[in-house]
Amino acid sequence: MFTYQIGRVQGQWRNFLPPIQGGTFRPYPDDEQPTSQIDDPVDDDQDSSSDSSWEPDSPIFDAVEQSTLSRRATSAHRGLHGSPSISSISSAGVAEPETAPKLSHLDARTKSEIDLDLDKYPSLDPVTQEDIVRRYRQLDQLIHAQGLYQCRYTDYMVELVRYITVFSLCLLFLRFGCYGISGLFLGLFWHQLVFTAHDAGHTGITHNYLYDTVIGVVIADFLGGLSIGWWKRNHNVHHIVTNSPEHDPDIEHVPIFAISHRFMESLRSTFYDRIMTYDSFARYAIRYQHLLYYPVMLLGRFNLYRLSWEYLIRGLGPRKGPAWWHRWFEISGHVFFWTWYGYGILYRSIPDARSRFIFVMVSHMVTGPLHVQITLSHFAMSTADLGIHESFPQRMLRTTMDVDCPAWLDFVHGGLQFQAIHHLYPRIPRHNLRRTQKLVQEFCDEVGIPYALYGFVDGNKQVVGKLADVARQAAILAHCQKTLATSGGFGAH
Repeated sequence: MFTYQIGRVQGQWRNFLPPIQGGTFRPYPDDEQPTSQIDDPVDDDQDSSSDSSWEPDSPIFDAVEQSTLSRRATSAHRGLHGSPSISSISSAGVAEPETAPKLSHLDARTKSEIDLDLDKYPSLDPVTQEDIVRRYRQLDQLIHAQGLYQCRYTDYMVELVRYITVFSLCLLFLRFGCYGISGLFLGLFWHQLVFTAHDAGHTGITHNYLYDTVIGVVIADFLGGLSIGWWKRNHNVHHIVTNSPEHDPDIEHVPIFAISHRFMESLRSTFYDRIMTYDSFARYAIRYQHLLYYPVMLLGRFNLYRLSWEYLIRGLGPRKGPAWWHRWFEISGHVFFWTWYGYGILYRSIPDARSRFIFVMVSHMVTGPLHVQITLSHFAMSTADLGIHESFPQRMLRTTMDVDCPAWLDFVHGGLQFQAIHHLYPRIPRHNLRRTQKLVQEFCDEVGIPYALYGFVDGNKQVVGKLADVARQAAILAHCQKTLATSGGFGAH
């Protein structure tokens, strides 16, 4: 860290829009001295990414010119509260004209959602946000002091007994020829394994990168046939830009799902580096997404195979450095998985195609509730962008919900019911999350951030309701486009 230290900023660090999100930076001119310029703020018009109440600390930030933007301009984002969109290049550094054009339906919807969040959550002024960050760091110190970062390995011994028991039942019923029941227990085995793989992916078990990587690969690749490397590459970005339509891969499911009306603008994904085209199939499917949600979740594991293979075959993971060997270790894990599962169970242990089909479908569909659990914490929450000055803890709590359940059901949810807490402190072992919940609730009360907590059923209602709402927006948009096409009014629009 100190090798790359080039100076020290006096006072609070002021955020700027990252280049990947539209911010542009230039080198210092030859006649400028960096040290003196850091201390002297530049003129307001030199940094259009900052709020008017925030003086910029860096002289090397330039406004983003509208002509350089490759994404669709969204007028509802422009100039809102003086700050640009953290999740949209289209809004960065573009001043709204004095006579703003009339907002389109989608733009008005965007503005409405932003205004709703601004009314519901603490002010974005520097004093308020700095106080939230200060209290957030104090809470982190308290969590450390109470030993909540320390993993209780006895809890994983209980997990191990559960894994062995469930997999043994799978083999037992397989031997008796009860292939459907055997597939049921194999699906439950995979369901439970994911929770520990998630812990290992966050280095939350041993807190050692090498050890937790090996644990994660053994569980995810050797026993589950999925890539922990793909998951970490995807999931780490999700933790940074949670629920950002352009940047968070965990909510980029067009053309099947769209949890925000903004996906109807054919946004460009910075993670996948492609346009998420809102084509004819998407226009049709998203109108019925609230009805397709649970059927698609039942088949979600098949898509995870595809994503894992793409990651490993294309070599999207690290090729140099301490993680260069991960790809080959994972590939060997997939060979092992398809040997014991594909050859050992499906081919050698099940006699006919019909029984194999039943076994495969049951074992994979049983993991469907897991995919519901994964999406539950975010699909119903805000996707609005409040700008670069929103603090990390506020954004995490604004875009994530927790699920209320009794303690004896924690093994079913596997820590995913505490996603808001997990997003605040990702390396807290999941068996300590319930103890941390009370501390986080007190923190939320102190800083005035609403803590979203729903029961499992109510949480599902929130998700389906959100999908249905976006589906209605898709239907309205399709009707408008049809009307304009019929009347020949696209030119005027």
